[in-house]
Amino acid sequence: MASPPHGRPRRAAPAPDSPAQDSPAQDSPELDSPELDSPGPDGWTLDSWSRHLGRRADPAALAARLTAGSLPEAVSAAAAAAPRRLALRIDDEDVTHGELDDAAGRGAAWLHGQGVRPGHRVLLAGAGSADFVRAYLAALRAGATVVPASPMLTAAELAALCEQAQVTMAFADHSSAGLLAGAASGLPVTRIGPHPGGGTGRPCGPALREVLSGQDPVPAGPADPDAPAILAYTSGTTGLPKGVPLTHANLLSSIRAAMLAWRWNGSDVLVHALPLTHQHGLGGVHATLLAGSRAVLCSRFEPARLARLAGQARATILFAVPAMYQRLTGLPRAGLAPLRGLRLAVSGSAPLDPALARRAGAALGQLPLERYGTTESGLGVSALYDGPRVAGSVGRPLPGVRLRIADPDGRPLPPGEPGEILLAGPQVFGGYLGPAGQAGQAFHPGGWFRTGDLGRIEPASGGVEITGRIKELIISGGFNVTPREVELVLEQHPAVSEAAVAGLPSARWGEEVAAWVVPVPGAAADPAGLIAHARARLAVYKCPKQVFLVDSLPRNSLGKVLRRTLRPPPVPG
Repeated sequence: MASPPHGRPRRAAPAPDSPAQDSPAQDSPELDSPELDSPGPDGWTLDSWSRHLGRRADPAALAARLTAGSLPEAVSAAAAAAPRRLALRIDDEDVTHGELDDAAGRGAAWLHGQGVRPGHRVLLAGAGSADFVRAYLAALRAGATVVPASPMLTAAELAALCEQAQVTMAFADHSSAGLLAGAASGLPVTRIGPHPGGGTGRPCGPALREVLSGQDPVPAGPADPDAPAILAYTSGTTGLPKGVPLTHANLLSSIRAAMLAWRWNGSDVLVHALPLTHQHGLGGVHATLLAGSRAVLCSRFEPARLARLAGQARATILFAVPAMYQRLTGLPRAGLAPLRGLRLAVSGSAPLDPALARRAGAALGQLPLERYGTTESGLGVSALYDGPRVAGSVGRPLPGVRLRIADPDGRPLPPGEPGEILLAGPQVFGGYLGPAGQAGQAFHPGGWFRTGDLGRIEPASGGVEITGRIKELIISGGFNVTPREVELVLEQHPAVSEAAVAGLPSARWGEEVAAWVVPVPGAAADPAGLIAHARARLAVYKCPKQVFLVDSLPRNSLGKVLRRTLRPPPVPG
C-alpha cells in the first residue's frame, strides 16, 4: 500500500558511498551549539534552522561553512574525490566529474588566451547540454561573470541584454548563435551543444570542443567568495528586468543550505527538465557537482519521457515547477510508477496550488516539498524534509536565512499577520546592477531585502504562506485585493482547472476584479455561476465582476502566470 501523500516519503536517503567535500555530514560537530536554547528575537529563525538540520545550529560556524571558497574550488575538489563517477547525463550524452573538471581547466586557459580577465562578463545562451555546463564551469574558473540567457530570447532581446550587461564574449547554441550573429555584430561567439543536421548550415564561430583541444588545463586556484559569479536578470513579470549580481558566496550558501536540509549526498540521482539558464535548473547542477552525485537532465520537458528516465536511472530527487506537476499528474498510473521511488520531489519557481499539491501527492506517493526563493535571494525557505508537509505552505527559513514578515516601514509583524516577506543572510545579493538608488530601494535598514512578495507565518505550524505580490494588488473602491486569494477560491470549483485574477480599469471602483478561468475538460463552466461561487466565500469587494473563459493562461518559461499580460478577449463581430 502506498504511503500517504504527506509527511516524509517512505524511502530513506541513501548512504553516501564516496562523499565529496560538500556532501552534508549528518553529525558535523561544527554545527552543534548547546547555547541556542535561550529565547530571543531570533528564536523562530534558530528553531527553523535546527528543524531543517535535525540538530542545533551555531550561526557563526554555519555561516562560515555555507560561504567557504568559490564555486570553481568546491566543484574541482568534489571532482578530485570521484573523477570517474558519472556526473551528468543530458539527453544522450554522459560526462563524468573528472571530464567536466578537465574541460573547465582547458576552457579557462583558452578564455585567458582570448583576453578574458576576472570581472569580464561572458554570455551563456542556449538549451541545456553538456557543453553548456562545460562553458559555464570554464568561464567561472577563468574568473569571469556568467550572464545566462534563455534560448527563448529573440534577437532584439539578446542584443539589449548584451548591451546592458556589457558582455565581452558569448557561448551560444546553434539557434542563439545565429541570432547573435545579426543582433550583436562584432561579439565573439563560441558554439556549444549539438549542431542540427550533423553540422551543416552557416557556422557561427568556433565550436567549444575544437578550442579545448591542445590547451593545458588551468587549476582552480583560490578565488574571492565575494566576486560576482553570475549576473542574472529578473523575470520581468512585474516590470523591466533588472540585473542581479550573485557572488560565489551567494550561490554556494544557497545550494549548500538546501543540500543540508534535504540530506543530499553522493549517492543521490537528480532528474529534471528545467532550463539551465535559470537558478532552479542550474541549482540542481550545482548540488550535483558539489556532492559528487549524478543528474539526469532533459533539454525539453516531456512528462512520459521524464518519468521513464527517472525509473531507468533510479532517481532519488525530482526538481519541477507546478506546471510540470500538472502534466505529470495526467500520466496513467503505470507511467507514474517510476516516480514513486523518489525520496524527494521538490516544487519551486511558482506557487503550488494546494489542490494540485494533493493530486501530485496522490500520484507520487508523497506531497511535493515546496520551497520559496527569488532571483535576488536564491533558495530561502523550504518545507521540512522530515515533515509534516502542509499544502499551501513553503515551510521555514533554510539554514543561514533570516526571514521577517513586515509592515510597509519594515517593522516585524507577529505570526498570523500578513505583510511583506523580507530576507537577509549570505544567500541575499548586495544590490541591483546600475545606479546606487536601485539598491537602496530594494532593502530596508539592516540588510533586509524587500522581496515584493506578501506572506504570513501560520501560528500553529510556524510555516510561511505566500499570499501574493505587492505590485499585483488590486485596489478596488479603496480596498486591497490579493489575486491569489481569489484564485484559490475559484480553483475550488469543480469546473475550474486553473484561474488567474487581475485588475481592470473601472470608472466606478478605480479597478475591478476580473478572472480568467481555464475550465476542466468537458465541464460546463458558467461565468455567472463562478461569480456566485466566489460571493459565497469572499467579501463582496474581492469577488470578480467579470469572468473570462480561456483555453490557457499566459506563462513564462518557468510556469509563472503573467498576470500583467491578461486582457479581456476581443468582442465578437
